[in-house]
Amino acid sequence: MYDKSLVFEILSQVENSIQITLKRFEVVDDVDYFTNTSIGMEKLDSICMQLIAIGESLKNIDKITNKELLEKYPQIDWKGAKGMRDIISHHYFDIDAKEIYDVCDTKLESLLETIKLIKQEL
Repeated sequence: MYDKSLVFEILSQVENSIQITLKRFEVVDDVDYFTNTSIGMEKLDSICMQLIAIGESLKNIDKITNKELLEKYPQIDWKGAKGMRDIISHHYFDIDAKEIYDVCDTKLESLLETIKLIKQEL
């Protein structure tokens, strides 16, 4: 068995990071905002930092739970969420702003809802 209070704390941190990211993303109306303005590039950087934190935290949850918890929620592409962290961290100068935009625009809300569900079910 794993430490549920530790997992709950990590999930709370992930939830907070997602909310921060969504707040930062509110002003982004299209991918060009990230690439064509200095403030957009700052937003991209700050969002990427949160995505790294989210991915790393999800990896830690897998370690703590022996990869048993997240797999119970197949509605999320956990491998992709964790892999995003690796791409941003290791290939920073090759980041595809469109991919970051798409993740923020189409995937973060469902990730947030799933994180909340996991917390409830713990």
